[in-house]
Amino acid sequence: MRGLKVAIKGAGEMASGIAHRLYRANIRQIVMADIERPLCVRRTVSFCEALFEGTFVVEGVTAETADDIRGIVAAWERGHIGVMVDPSGSIIKGIKPDVVVDAIMAKKPTQTRPHEARLVIGVGPGFRAPEDVHVVVESNRGHDLGRLIYEGQAEPVTGVPGTTAGYGPERVLRAPHAGRVKHVRSLGDSVEKGEVVLFVEKTPVCAEISGILRGLIRDIDVVANEKVGDIEPRGESVDWHTISDKARAIGGAVLEAIMGEFNVSNASGER
Repeated sequence: MRGLKVAIKGAGEMASGIAHRLYRANIRQIVMADIERPLCVRRTVSFCEALFEGTFVVEGVTAETADDIRGIVAAWERGHIGVMVDPSGSIIKGIKPDVVVDAIMAKKPTQTRPHEARLVIGVGPGFRAPEDVHVVVESNRGHDLGRLIYEGQAEPVTGVPGTTAGYGPERVLRAPHAGRVKHVRSLGDSVEKGEVVLFVEKTPVCAEISGILRGLIRDIDVVANEKVGDIEPRGESVDWHTISDKARAIGGAVLEAIMGEFNVSNASGER
């Protein structure tokens, strides 16, 4: 199990929750592939930040950026997760992983297919098992969160964020139109309802509720309706530096799928 190679498409919040859980389970040869400027909001718990900072630590686990296979292997030798800009997932052909996890959270069909590895896992809507991937992980909050689906697909996209402390869509800040983000407040700040959090070009984006700003996209170009921020209504009682319950549940489900495929009871290979 410790010799497994895992390639994760995406390096945002959910993908990072998966990588962190696998790493803590001593699956250490992990490479994460993302776009050049990830649209990550919960940046304190997302390994894609290594693409900007060189290295990044999430709850004691370090990821570092790499340009090629040699850089990925060097990161592994230092005990780090490797992260690279690779939106097409071309690194998969080079490292020949045992497991591929599509955690882009595109919520629509992607190019991920079962032939990419012995075990291919799709997180959330957009995948059908076993046609597109070997197993789908349910990502919708609720009773089935983290359930493994070997035949069928995850629940469809609702378009409505999960409820926290009685708040749903109000928690999320979205771009009113396409343009460049400019911050007014910073991650971890306390904000009040009606307060300006950021601008998209010259248009202010205001908090609809009061709480802690636990998510804030980088100063990058975004499209209309892009998620650009996330407010935690429970305030300082919640540690915005740590992985969410949802990301941990999904990470545990991916670990379960890997254990189910690769953990054997004896040398003959009997499960």
